Amino acid sequence: MASRQGIKLVLTGFLLALAMWSSGAGARGPEPLDISMTVSVAELPRQGAETYRLIQQGGPFPYEKDGTVFGNRERLLPAQKRGYYREYTVPTPGARNRGARRIVCGGAPTTPDACYYTADHYASFRRIVP
Repeated sequence: MASRQGIKLVLTGFLLALAMWSSGAGARGPEPLDISMTVSVAELPRQGAETYRLIQQGGPFPYEKDGTVFGNRERLLPAQKRGYYREYTVPTPGARNRGARRIVCGGAPTTPDACYYTADHYASFRRIVP
């Protein structure tokens, strides 16, 4: 009797997994960055433009975490080896902590290949263009 219930549970789980797979539910990862989504330096908030300027000159940065490795766990930015991306805080007026705004740059620290702005703590990114 117990083995029939076990078989039913296994079959039910298999059928549910098959249904989800065939419908595409759960089969997709995060949406990759849409490279058409850009923001110019002039369109960044004033604090973002200042942070971008500091990145280009190599600092000094006001936050201890600035310049640390960004892991890209969300997988929204183009895939690169660990250590390629670094994150920098864009101060948020009135925030008691670092806030949600960041610039993430890939490549060499003072001459990055590309930088991306997020206003929503890594939920979305826009590539920064001059």
